Amino acid sequence: MKLKELLQGLTILEATADLEMDISHVSYDSRQTRPGDLFVAMPGFAVDGHDFIGKAMEAGAAAVLCEKIPQGGISEDGSEIPRGGIPYVRVADSRRALAVVGANFYGHPADAMTMVAVTGTNGKTTTTYLLKAILEQALGAKVGLIGTNQNMIGQEVLPTERTTPESFELQGLLDQMRRGGCTHVVMEASSHALYLDRVYGIHYAVGIFTNLTQDHLDFHKTMEAYCDAKAILFRNCDTGVVNADDPWAGRLMEHASCKVLTYSEKADSDLRAESISLGADHVAFTAVTAEKQVPVRVNIPGGFMVYNTLDVLGAALALGISLEKSAEVLAGVPHVKGRVEVVPTPGKDYTILIDYAHSPDGMENVLSSVKGFAKGRTVALFGCGGDRDKTKRPKMGKVAADLADFAIVTTDNPRTEVPADIIADILPGFEGSTTPYVVVEDRIEAIHLAMDHAQPGDVIVLCGKGHETYQEVNHVKHHMDEREIVADYLSAEK
Repeated sequence: MKLKELLQGLTILEATADLEMDISHVSYDSRQTRPGDLFVAMPGFAVDGHDFIGKAMEAGAAAVLCEKIPQGGISEDGSEIPRGGIPYVRVADSRRALAVVGANFYGHPADAMTMVAVTGTNGKTTTTYLLKAILEQALGAKVGLIGTNQNMIGQEVLPTERTTPESFELQGLLDQMRRGGCTHVVMEASSHALYLDRVYGIHYAVGIFTNLTQDHLDFHKTMEAYCDAKAILFRNCDTGVVNADDPWAGRLMEHASCKVLTYSEKADSDLRAESISLGADHVAFTAVTAEKQVPVRVNIPGGFMVYNTLDVLGAALALGISLEKSAEVLAGVPHVKGRVEVVPTPGKDYTILIDYAHSPDGMENVLSSVKGFAKGRTVALFGCGGDRDKTKRPKMGKVAADLADFAIVTTDNPRTEVPADIIADILPGFEGSTTPYVVVEDRIEAIHLAMDHAQPGDVIVLCGKGHETYQEVNHVKHHMDEREIVADYLSAEK
């Protein structure tokens, strides 16, 4: 592709590169750069891509797209390139430019499909899976899914590394979905992705807001900034489906440019849940609009599932699917992996659940739900992720102290932090509480202890890992699947 074709839609501040040159591919990591690439240098939080322009040129990059004039480098044949000798195109924002270049490179795949994005602290993954099911069964659509658990093209599963890929990979994934016959895409849009322009330039038919509670303050610093990052979505969609009960909804929609459909349990809204019934294995309610009332049942427990269902019903309405049809589909949708997921414990008189809850609100949701149906104790096993917001750690401890009958404090993904230090940050949350707890740093040993000390009717909630099948320590992901840990321990007892 010609360089000028890749740059369509960008405002070029200056250029020394030949815009007629052929570009074979695009890279933004010098370690992945190949001969003939356009290397996009982006400033980052840990490193600045401009510092690796020389490495990219050494790897054979044909030109550089950047914000700052290149300082020189080494050519492919090993000779030195003087300052100003590197062919470059300078723009004001190279991160946004990467998104535009990606869309140009792959032929704007999002324009060929109906795009839906879900943002919020909790509930994004469940929402995307439920909506995917409705689109497939009510419309007969082939649906692409992009999210925390996995990416999917119809029923084909693709691995995923982060909730929302970097913009160039995202455009490549959308192209794969388009070529695979997808007519719709349902994706999670994390606050990082919105703020860092990974989804820049994509217009959505529907944007969904689930809720906003404390998380990611290591990155956003304040709840206001976190909210404002989420709000970007609602300046780039046709219809916003918004939780009217959430206290941040007003700020979120302050500068929205879309039509708004609200949903709620409590507030006046376009779509409400009434006559709510919570069971050990389901939620049920009546979905009410100005025109009709429709009974709804979803076979996933937890009071929070009412909201996760309302937002799906609202999005489906915005896409022209009736409440009746959506309710019919939802009645048959199975569990979502890692979300209040029951782990088989044959022959045992206790229950083990796996849930991705890794924020104070997420833990409160799942533990409150479990207390509503547990015949015995509610046992919370949890830790906190390393290299992430430290202020939520004692809050998660307090949630466990307030809602669990017994707590086991352990590790989650310690990443580069010392596990004992993370646990020390959690424990102040138990101060003043009479809830018994123990500290078992090794998560596998912690799960074994929970099973060894389980009493009849107990519900043990393994919080934090959810769908993950690894534990990250010092940049290395070690295999850890809690389903396997439970199964192996039960087998060893026989």
